[in-house]
Amino acid sequence: MKTSENCINRNYLNYVKSVCPKTKEKRSLFRAFLVGGIICSIGQAIRLIFESLLGLAGDELAAYVSMVMIFLGAFLTGLGVYDRIGKFAGGGSIVPITGFANSVVSPAMEFKTEGYVYGVASKMFIIAGPIIVFGVASSVLVGILYFIGYRIF
Repeated sequence: MKTSENCINRNYLNYVKSVCPKTKEKRSLFRAFLVGGIICSIGQAIRLIFESLLGLAGDELAAYVSMVMIFLGAFLTGLGVYDRIGKFAGGGSIVPITGFANSVVSPAMEFKTEGYVYGVASKMFIIAGPIIVFGVASSVLVGILYFIGYRIF
């Protein structure tokens, strides 16, 4: 019985290997690294421009750069460009800020035919919603622990 199971398993694995497309891991890793690096370089360039031209620093600078990167991610998703970048780069396109903007805008665009309230507004946070909820919940927990620790020590 064991030999027939092993034979079936081997036959199945050989079938899967013959049907599945071959992945080119080195090329995929290179593309992900390249595109992720380009996105981060764009963010750094925006930061340097805001520092030199607007004289921003600290939290204001970080806020403005974050807003521009979120806008760019959402705008490129709306134009359909970010999806093509994602197909080319794979995981390299999931840089935190632009990837988050993409995850908010993509479902909203997909369901826009259902209207603004039941489509766009209700589906906008279908992917990003749990991230926001867990982010807020964990920040509240950290705040409580910080408050308790500050009172005790």
